[in-house]
Amino acid sequence: MVLQRFSWPYGGRSATFCGSFTGWRECPMGLVGAVFQVVFDLPPGVYQYRFLVDGVWRCDETKPFVRDEYGLISNEVLVENNVQPVVQPEPSIRGTNMDKGTILKTMPPEPSSQNPSMQIAVIRHVVSGILLHNTIYDVVPLSSKLTVLDTQLPVKQAFKIMHDEGTITGMLTASDFVLILRKRNIQVIGNEEPISAWKEAKLQFYGGPDGAAMQRRPLIHVKDSDNLVDVALTIIRNEISSVPIFKCMADSSGVPFLNLATLQGILKFLCSKLQEEAEGCSLLHNQLLSIPIGTWSPHTGRSSSRQLRTLLLSSPLNTCLDILLQDRVSSIPIVDDNGSLRDVYSLSDIMALAKNDVYARIELEQVTVQNALDVQYQVHGRRQCHTCLQTSTLLEVLEGLSIPGVRRLVVIEQSTRFVEGIISLRDVFTFLLG
Repeated sequence: MVLQRFSWPYGGRSATFCGSFTGWRECPMGLVGAVFQVVFDLPPGVYQYRFLVDGVWRCDETKPFVRDEYGLISNEVLVENNVQPVVQPEPSIRGTNMDKGTILKTMPPEPSSQNPSMQIAVIRHVVSGILLHNTIYDVVPLSSKLTVLDTQLPVKQAFKIMHDEGTITGMLTASDFVLILRKRNIQVIGNEEPISAWKEAKLQFYGGPDGAAMQRRPLIHVKDSDNLVDVALTIIRNEISSVPIFKCMADSSGVPFLNLATLQGILKFLCSKLQEEAEGCSLLHNQLLSIPIGTWSPHTGRSSSRQLRTLLLSSPLNTCLDILLQDRVSSIPIVDDNGSLRDVYSLSDIMALAKNDVYARIELEQVTVQNALDVQYQVHGRRQCHTCLQTSTLLEVLEGLSIPGVRRLVVIEQSTRFVEGIISLRDVFTFLLG
């Protein structure tokens, strides 16, 4: 059993306590100086708790919290053996506006010796607080260039625009181009068929028994007033790279489309805010070695939710495209015969074949990954592979992924460049949002 102290140092005339270990029955708290507190003798485990202050249920905003299936928020604590109860220091200012129930002065940061589970809970609490209290309108650029494609535009012309403008969003994506190439529907492009015709054919050819349901699915979008948690979850759950932002309008006149929201834009905003919280989020300074995030090679001994795939330069491009579509991933590390990183092939790289109609002059079955990369280099030039190490800190990874154009970091062994894992934007937000 472990003695665990719970305290409410933010003022009030009366305070009681309840937790999952009390059966959510209220227990009185004693007033010691200016701090309400109570001590329990608990077995090791994870517990939830709340405070009832002056008849109003409250949570300590400086502590980890969780939300249950009904949307109710509770603080959470991990109790461990041989750990002395933490006595909360009294804040220099009793800074709570009890009418509004918001903390005006937070507690001093927790010591950096927190156990990993508590470190994760703390950073998730901080991140969710930042993202919940800011909207996507706070993040999107005030002005930017957007390309909107008419549904009657020929597919061939649309793919050329996508290549030239770097626009791979909305109703037509790089996956569409891959499907056309893989299913040998080159006539869809050559016959100047419109985008709308391809979309209908796609539902018939690839939608299967759920094709009708797919057709009825409304356009995935977010509103400019949506908080950043909801926007990030919309992108993650729908497995898309960006989502249109519609302006909230009182009437239906005008064009509501404002911009596109991406995980990278949200992460860049989050990094700027986390700089202010860096001292209280000790996990930011931990190495990847100790953080359950990303996809890893089996030889590292680390577990991950999906298998890390790599391909040789000599692998058929068809194999690469099949893996991208079937595994629902956006990129694959390309290695040499020694397993050392040479490049990363992404779904968006396939658009290089749209330049000067290269796709019409090749036999896809005979093209290797090396051939495809050579086309990419001819069109866009050589590029840098963005990497990190297992000894890189979480903060370094977040900052690396917030650089425009970077969607993933390949984890390599420094001396040999042997591929050990990969960290994507999706991995980061899945981890930070719990």
